[in-house]
Amino acid sequence: MEAKNIILVVASKKDAASINITKKILEHYPFQKTITSYQGNPIYNATIADREVKLIILNEESIYAQNLPDSFSNLKIVIFISRHSSVSGTPTLSVHPPGNLGEKAELGGLPRKISISPANAMKNTLKAMAKLKEEMNRNYEVSYECTHHGPSLNVPAMFAELGSSPTQWSDSNAAEVVANATMEAVSKIGKFQDKVALGIGGPHYNMKFTRMALESEIAFGHIIPKYAISWINVEILQQCFERTLEKTELAILDWKGIKGEDKPRLVDMLKELGIQWKKV
Repeated sequence: MEAKNIILVVASKKDAASINITKKILEHYPFQKTITSYQGNPIYNATIADREVKLIILNEESIYAQNLPDSFSNLKIVIFISRHSSVSGTPTLSVHPPGNLGEKAELGGLPRKISISPANAMKNTLKAMAKLKEEMNRNYEVSYECTHHGPSLNVPAMFAELGSSPTQWSDSNAAEVVANATMEAVSKIGKFQDKVALGIGGPHYNMKFTRMALESEIAFGHIIPKYAISWINVEILQQCFERTLEKTELAILDWKGIKGEDKPRLVDMLKELGIQWKKV
């Protein structure tokens, strides 16, 4: 499956939201079914803004697609279109990079291994979600999520998600928002280069960082939430900087969203790595 700089959009048969988003992509964009297949499912091809895009459908959950890059050469970016689940069931459109910050890899990927985060592509998706949900009059929150769950890939990878319950997964208009936001981001890959930061602190859904991205020239790569800071060591912190597609220029600390006992150790690690940081 040779090609140059493929943008790979990945759906899953086991994911209702993913299938609904896929239907909208195939409905509105010039994808053609090819004679090739992946896991027995047709591969679709399109040219979007002079970029070669492939769309594949997995038989497994996307979080377990650890070996996916072995089947595709020259991947520029992998975008997983997926459901999002939460106990609250809050209608949410979200983006995040995959990977595991801690020792456990219960939801796919590898322990203490994060994917390469495409900061500008995630920001472009987030901005498009915010704009399109207003245009389509969908009452959804738009948010970054922190880095979590698998797979842990050695290529730029991100999730664009629709959640947070079956009601939203079957919302055709919301699925269209995610489909259009994803393809808008695809059309802009490589065109925009905002200043990239690592976000540290705050909740799983960090609205401070989301607002900063939507309202300023900052794009976030990886985000380490409050609950994960105690797992972090110098190696993981360095991974967050090195495993971002763009050069990460600084760390932005949600200072009130960091436990008091974690602050001195965190600051010491940032100093050890020579990383510029600021509080928000």
